[in-house]
Amino acid sequence: MKAKLLFGLILIGTLMTSCYSEPIIQDEFIEESAFNTDQVLQSYDLWYVDINETTGAGEVPFLQRAFTVSFVDGVVYANNNIVGIGKTGNGFGIDVGNYGTLRGTVEINHDVDGLWLLDIFAVNDNTIEMRDSRSGTSYFLNGYQTSNFDYDFVFYDNINYFMQEYDAWEKIYTSEKGALNDFDDENFLQFNPTFFRSSIDVNGTSIVNLQWDFEGDYQVYDVENDETLKTLTLAYDTMGNDYFELYVINDSTIELYHPSSETVYEFKGKGYQQYLKASKSSVVKKRTKISNPTMKVERKKKK
Repeated sequence: MKAKLLFGLILIGTLMTSCYSEPIIQDEFIEESAFNTDQVLQSYDLWYVDINETTGAGEVPFLQRAFTVSFVDGVVYANNNIVGIGKTGNGFGIDVGNYGTLRGTVEINHDVDGLWLLDIFAVNDNTIEMRDSRSGTSYFLNGYQTSNFDYDFVFYDNINYFMQEYDAWEKIYTSEKGALNDFDDENFLQFNPTFFRSSIDVNGTSIVNLQWDFEGDYQVYDVENDETLKTLTLAYDTMGNDYFELYVINDSTIELYHPSSETVYEFKGKGYQQYLKASKSSVVKKRTKISNPTMKVERKKKK
């Protein structure tokens, strides 16, 4: 059966080169047996949820939130956070529920979102479609082994979410070199999906006691021919747009280089939000179809 043979092939290429540009066509329903369906789901360590290919007006919440999902001996794992991706759960993420297979169908009992019955179709050598027949919504998942999955690409491609996964960013360092400028006074930043906030409260102030002095628009940009460099603009009413080169030091620390003053700032994340823990206090987050605009600039900060 074609659908069965598709998943015996070895994945060639990286995450960036495997994206398909042709329209997705529903191929074969995997219907030979429940065992065969489970083999398909376990044929790759990770299934990358290509959120930009989603079709339909509905939503499967746990797929909408996840960057990757994995199916291992009846347990569903997911990478729902950019913080720690590639490290959490040895690259698989966290345990988010259980699953069982039928003919061409998977029944998922998610810890937060409950029971879901999804049809599975083979699209190509390493792609499956998961379809919620109730809403007519389809998600397209690309299969990878952990050994050849490009976690760094996913991290930088979704850096907006990384910045939003902390309740606040506290300034921990300002370089001695650099001209005085208004941003020197900013000690805390917070990034939400559509706006940022800043505070001049003294270092060490708890998040709940922060007084947010300003709220405005922000934009993260990709940089042409430089995958690991991002740029950031913060729209201030009084200062205009403040422009920075954005660097990631580690999973909890970012560096903002201010080219106009040649000042380097470091901010540390406070109040990490781990998504989809099975409790009433869980933070609800979902991915949307977004892409950062691209800038044609060269790094100003010297390495």
